[in-house]
Amino acid sequence: MKILDAHHHLWNLSAVEYPWLNAKDQKRFFGDPSPIQRDYLIDEFRHDAEKQEVVGSVHIQVGAKNPLDEAIWVHSVSQENPDWPMVQVAFCDLTAPSLSDDIEKYLSIPTVRGVRQIIGRAPEEDNETGTNDLLKSDALLAGLKLIGSKGLSFDLQLIPELIPATCEILQDVPNTKVALCHAGSPHDRSVSGLKDFSRSIAGLANLKNVTCKLSGLGMFDHNWTPKSITPIVDTCLNQFGENRCMFGSNFPVDSLYSNYSKLVKSYKDIIPDDCHLSVFYSVAKHFYFDKV
Repeated sequence: MKILDAHHHLWNLSAVEYPWLNAKDQKRFFGDPSPIQRDYLIDEFRHDAEKQEVVGSVHIQVGAKNPLDEAIWVHSVSQENPDWPMVQVAFCDLTAPSLSDDIEKYLSIPTVRGVRQIIGRAPEEDNETGTNDLLKSDALLAGLKLIGSKGLSFDLQLIPELIPATCEILQDVPNTKVALCHAGSPHDRSVSGLKDFSRSIAGLANLKNVTCKLSGLGMFDHNWTPKSITPIVDTCLNQFGENRCMFGSNFPVDSLYSNYSKLVKSYKDIIPDDCHLSVFYSVAKHFYFDKV
């Protein structure tokens, strides 16, 4: 069975500057980043992914100091590996006065299929950075409309508490494709927390332009097991349906908690066999690779 990995990262610390990868002794919401504060290149990624029948991937921006530099570098990696189909989602500040110019620069890079601007990572970090305030910006809606009109998708990363406010905005951009990163980052894995998550995510599932990524579930459960993540995967499949869910490894971040083989096998075991083609391949191909 062919697989497309719809969410992973690469970085070359000598080619692009990543402040968070250069920072030392700073614990992040997803844990201690020190094991991955090194080059993570396409050969290493492919070594693990190809063993699991992965045949292509989607690179997601990952906090470069200069996002355009990152996008150009990722494109160069794709060109140097023509036997590995890889497209990318670049960072873009949708509220910036330079948005129109920024989008045109990205549109000149053939591998760019969408953009991401993180709305929420985790409560403790969001409180410090003020990231959630993006939802208060009147320019966000205009930015989402603009990228949609240009044929670019939006990768949405947030936490469940922000879903209601986000839905109010997204309902006004039905023509912009949205990929929900990390299943909405359900950080509270208690019984009540998962019930709240299920209720919240229903709002996004009701928006037909939103597709859910089954990715990054280890960031809030470092000792995860197939049993512990099954309720989240089941909730997403039940609410979005198999034709609006896609697999992503979130490597190398999720390599902090498991290897690639365990990750893929766990999802295969959890997801019903008759949904495998859609979740592991077709949805990502249609969302990111097929140009309309």
